[in-house]
Amino acid sequence: MSNSTMPNSTPQGLATAGVAPLSHLGVIRVEGEEAAKFLQGQLTQDFALLGLSEARLAAFCSAKGRMQASFVGFKRSHDEILLVCSRDLLSATLKRLSMFVLRAKARLSDASDAFAVFGLVGQAVPAALPAPSWSQWRDGDASVVRLYPAEGLARALWVAPANSDAPQGEAMAEPLWQWLDVRSGVATVSQPVFEAFVPQMLNYESVGGVNFKKGCYPGQEVVARSQFRGTLKRRAYLAHGPAPMAPGDEVFHESDAEQPCGTVVQAAANPAGGWDAIVSLQTSAAAQGTVRAGRADGPALQWLPLPYPLLDDI
Repeated sequence: MSNSTMPNSTPQGLATAGVAPLSHLGVIRVEGEEAAKFLQGQLTQDFALLGLSEARLAAFCSAKGRMQASFVGFKRSHDEILLVCSRDLLSATLKRLSMFVLRAKARLSDASDAFAVFGLVGQAVPAALPAPSWSQWRDGDASVVRLYPAEGLARALWVAPANSDAPQGEAMAEPLWQWLDVRSGVATVSQPVFEAFVPQMLNYESVGGVNFKKGCYPGQEVVARSQFRGTLKRRAYLAHGPAPMAPGDEVFHESDAEQPCGTVVQAAANPAGGWDAIVSLQTSAAAQGTVRAGRADGPALQWLPLPYPLLDDI
């Protein structure tokens, strides 16, 4: 990229530990002896082999392979799976998933009021939680899922019945968690970017969100074709800009004022100033020239290094 790349600007004095309530996330509960089998046929990841010590990052796609929602999913028991997703998509997603249940022995419900969801950062992450991302550890009634780190800090999702005691640790403001979430480079699909991307446009194949060996699911042929034929023309990048950004905002290359070259997927204020964002961008636009937020003469974006490697196209 020829855009100037700013240094990895971690704000001085950033809290190295904290617990944040995550009000923007909701919970779908899938119960029944065929809960895993049902999700196996709907989502991009393998739920048939999901163990009690694991979690899955997964997408629910349209028939055209476009992401309608993304989840962190895990088992609370052999017959109960929780899917944590953006709350603004939960109701519509639950309705769509329920249409496919048919005769499967599985029941789906909105369990957002039944569970509390917190984010854990740094030393607030239990030492007993296994190191690999998407590991799950049970702390009494709480499920703790290790997420991708951000700014060198461990992060985890803590989900427990709503009447449980909150996790131990210093309080962290939710906006700070949201900034770290952006800096992790792992995007959560929300309403403004509904059906905007196939999973690889958000690097999901590189962060454990797609299994190319599992059976059929809606949009599988499109997702597989994008991977195996080497036709990926968009990727997710980390960007910094001086002005506020929001999911769904368009970005423009300096060479074309009419057609956007990318879309903001997730954004948050950087505590050191400005805004950081995950941007799904045409790889050709990322390769050279300047990309600007909102319009062709808008604020220039500076690129930040992704905190994980991209898998090579197959």
